[in-house]
Amino acid sequence: MANKQRKMPAEQHDMLFHESINRWDEALPLGNGLTGCLVWGDGAPIRLSLDRGDLWDTRLAPEVLDNDFTYKKLIELIKEKNQAEIESKFSDFFSVYPNPTKLPAGRIELWCGSAAERMTSSLNIRTATARVEWVVEGETYQLETYLHADNELGYIRLTGNKANDVQLRLVPPDYSGNLLERENKSSTLDLQLASLGYPKAELGHEQDTVWFRQGTNHRLKYAIVAQKKQKNECEIEWVYTIAASLDGADWFEQARRKVREAIHSGYTKSYSSHARWWDSYWQKSAMTLSEFEFEKQWYWTNYLFGSCSRKGAPPMPLQGVWTADEGLLPPWKGDYHHDLNTELSYWHYLKANHLEEGESFLDFLWELRPAAREFADSFFETPGINLPSVMAIDGKPLGGWPMYSLSPTNQIWLCQAFDHYWMYTGNREFLEHKAYVYLRETAECILSLLHPGRDGKLRLAVSSSPEIHDDRLEAWLTPNSNYDLSLLIYLFTRLEQMAELLDKGAERAKWAGVLSQFDELAANESGLRISPDENLTDSHRHHSHAMAIYPLKLLQYDRSAAEKQIIDDTIAHLESLGKAKWVGYSFAWMAALYTRQGNGAAARYHLQQFWEHTCSPNGFHLNGDYKKTGLTQSHYRPFTLEGNMAAADALQEMLLQTNLGAIRLFPAIPVTWRKNGAEFQGLRGEMGILVSAKMIGGKLEYVELEAELACAIQLENQFGSERLTLEIDGICSEIRCPLGSVFSIPLKIDQTCRIVESK
Repeated sequence: MANKQRKMPAEQHDMLFHESINRWDEALPLGNGLTGCLVWGDGAPIRLSLDRGDLWDTRLAPEVLDNDFTYKKLIELIKEKNQAEIESKFSDFFSVYPNPTKLPAGRIELWCGSAAERMTSSLNIRTATARVEWVVEGETYQLETYLHADNELGYIRLTGNKANDVQLRLVPPDYSGNLLERENKSSTLDLQLASLGYPKAELGHEQDTVWFRQGTNHRLKYAIVAQKKQKNECEIEWVYTIAASLDGADWFEQARRKVREAIHSGYTKSYSSHARWWDSYWQKSAMTLSEFEFEKQWYWTNYLFGSCSRKGAPPMPLQGVWTADEGLLPPWKGDYHHDLNTELSYWHYLKANHLEEGESFLDFLWELRPAAREFADSFFETPGINLPSVMAIDGKPLGGWPMYSLSPTNQIWLCQAFDHYWMYTGNREFLEHKAYVYLRETAECILSLLHPGRDGKLRLAVSSSPEIHDDRLEAWLTPNSNYDLSLLIYLFTRLEQMAELLDKGAERAKWAGVLSQFDELAANESGLRISPDENLTDSHRHHSHAMAIYPLKLLQYDRSAAEKQIIDDTIAHLESLGKAKWVGYSFAWMAALYTRQGNGAAARYHLQQFWEHTCSPNGFHLNGDYKKTGLTQSHYRPFTLEGNMAAADALQEMLLQTNLGAIRLFPAIPVTWRKNGAEFQGLRGEMGILVSAKMIGGKLEYVELEAELACAIQLENQFGSERLTLEIDGICSEIRCPLGSVFSIPLKIDQTCRIVESK
């Protein structure tokens, strides 16, 4: 029967560098969901750049508080084609004011005199431990460090004959503006931290404890506190924490006590419980691919996810727990972007079976319902809920291009996070008390914004499609854009289906009635259009017009010839326009589109381009073709995480899909993988089914199914034989099923079934 012991990351999955790491966005990343650490530097010094997910300056720009900051006013200005006023009231303040913004925590630096002559840096992703070994003036130093998985403390161990000579310094963020700016300047990417106007940090020490306390010009205060223990002349340990006034009235004294107590347990004893957490994390799912680089990237991405998303901590914004360390505000202020970024960041975790870590996003959105209700009331002047599409940690708007930062339909894309969780877990209580509630409250807002035209069809007053035509007047498209329409159809389709499951007959009829009043998606020989009267005519980074194909799956490749044609035409048209204006996540999303066709070769190619050309050596998605290889026109390198998670999702979609109710195994893998081998363990299918399978020599070797709920599994026969053996609860039986046909397997709760070709 099923082997519950999953394959663990091994040494070959680790990050290894034989030269010094000279940039923060190429550093060794550590994280425990709330706090993050980037290990980098050449020995003069070694830097540990620190971050904490809830450190935010949430002061609002004055324009947000203006009485004219409303959707009604925005529509009025759009109809007047008053671009100057649109920018002044709804957009410009994003780049004028530094706040709201995510804040970096600061830095620990270890100084040993001069730069390293030789250096090796590595990250063991199985245990989330970084190691740096370097030589200075003939002396060898070894640094090992980890951020404990669940006690919010960082641990450092330094060894070497002259370890006692190494100095530890705490460096506050550069609120003075002394550090150099980045190479590529952009008004929205290069605001200095000094523009926040914060006072100078207070540095202090007492015996072997050192700290700095950073005040702000709003209520937040925070500190880094470190405690030293000299074990002997050749070995030193430190424990540190990032504390904040968010922790309570005695937050600073509490932090000092915490590190003093932790230093007595020491590095090794605390490491055991840290490693156990990661061991449990890696047991959830596994993968073995004959093309090892793809397997390695999947493990790296799951490591990044486990580091920056944890239940009880804020979900990952653009940079997760690794805010930029270069004296500037993080790219796009490190905000929560809902026109793609947050959604893609939480695409893959369910199938990877990391439920608890991904629940961080759901909990966050659920707890922000009061803020979403307030914004729906004040900005959209409607009942229900709707969050700003560019927002701070408290759900308040940052501004920016209003066609995307203030789009009402992006809220529907957030709904999919709840819908997906229900679909993958089959948790009926979650469906009734959270998923259906969140979608219904969103619909209350959306319905108030829809109005029937002369033909009786429901449309928005204005429409857009991220991020078509940037912030120009042309970005306001003829309603409804395919982006908006896809989301509208999706919302009311899912509400109707959920209401039926929950025996809410009157509400089901209501949602069905709304659904009947929408146009069909606009399509022609180029596939899905941008809007009813406009085709996509240029290469573009955001495949927003293709939402109906993926991730919404409103169109199914195998359901009808018409839907197949639209999908094929849309993808062919994207191919004809080229990749000149793509960024990293465009490649990941395109790979997912190819999985709808079953085109494994194209999905593989686009994932390879993503990882090779738009990711840093440490795996961070840097958006642009920063190596200037000619892949795209974007040569910048702002770090964001959504591309990483979207790429992992596309890879998983190559291996496992649920289409029209049936599980399809290896539906979109290259011929070479099918021949040379591809295997996964513990990937999550829909309705609480865990799936393990292996393909080699062009056919299935085995399938194992673990049912968390009673179900009847529909499975396609790819075994190479009509005679199959099923083992359930130790009892074997044989069935016959034609090749390529679908057969059904009824399972009870907690039953496991193994299927092989009969001998």
